Amino acid sequence: MEKALTMGVDKLSNQELLALILRTGRNGESALSLAASLLGCLEGGIRGLPGITPQELMRVKGVGRAKACAVAAAAELGKRQGLKTADSRCRICGAEDAAGLFMEELRYEKKEHFRCLLLDTRGQVISMENISTGELTSAPVHPREVFAPAVRKSAAAVILVHNHPSGDPAPSREDIRTTERLQEAGRLMGIRVLDHIIIGDGSYCSLADLGELRDPD
Repeated sequence: MEKALTMGVDKLSNQELLALILRTGRNGESALSLAASLLGCLEGGIRGLPGITPQELMRVKGVGRAKACAVAAAAELGKRQGLKTADSRCRICGAEDAAGLFMEELRYEKKEHFRCLLLDTRGQVISMENISTGELTSAPVHPREVFAPAVRKSAAAVILVHNHPSGDPAPSREDIRTTERLQEAGRLMGIRVLDHIIIGDGSYCSLADLGELRDPD
């Protein structure tokens, strides 16, 4: 704590920051020692913290309910701070803008989540829709789940977004087939599918940039 007060929390190591949240250790060990044990149990170290549940944290010896909730809450605060929110003033000019809205929300998820960004005729965001949540490698999606909210909210275009829990945003064959199917459904309904963004761990892939989206007739 003294180091945080005199030098600033930005000078603390991950272990020291976690020890401050834990406050106390376990029998015969300091908070620093417990923090080291906790970090060692996380896949990827500190990068494995966002999205972890209190129940998972409590599997570490010495981490009880209060400590687990405190750590999970701190991780969630950090995650929310990194989120960008879409409002009526938000205009999407390219893949980077769309990916930025979802990166911090989806990059750490352990399951695939399929989202949809609804846009008006000027490219401004109408809403961000949660379409489906799947397993480790797939999030099943049906055209009606994508286009029902688009029709209801009079969207002119949509951008599809989903994450790869592996951290690698490279599209699979199924990703490309899904995009083609949804683009065709959108064409029939007069709603353009502008892009399909795949979120990885700190990186993204745009199927439009890769030339995988056919131009509308």
